[in-house]
Amino acid sequence: MGKSTRPARPTRKQKAEMKSWKLKPSSWLVVLDTDIEMVLISKSGLKKRVIRRGA
Repeated sequence: MGKSTRPARPTRKQKAEMKSWKLKPSSWLVVLDTDIEMVLISKSGLKKRVIRRGA
């Protein structure tokens, strides 16, 4: 099985990026953050969002 990481609260830099995508940072947790994309999951756990960088 693959290793999954625990969702974490966003950093200040990640919050600024979320706001630029019109997302409310207090409602989202960061699952994965790479140079290419940032994977978010809602705190309610119902929605998953992938933000692509450098497109």
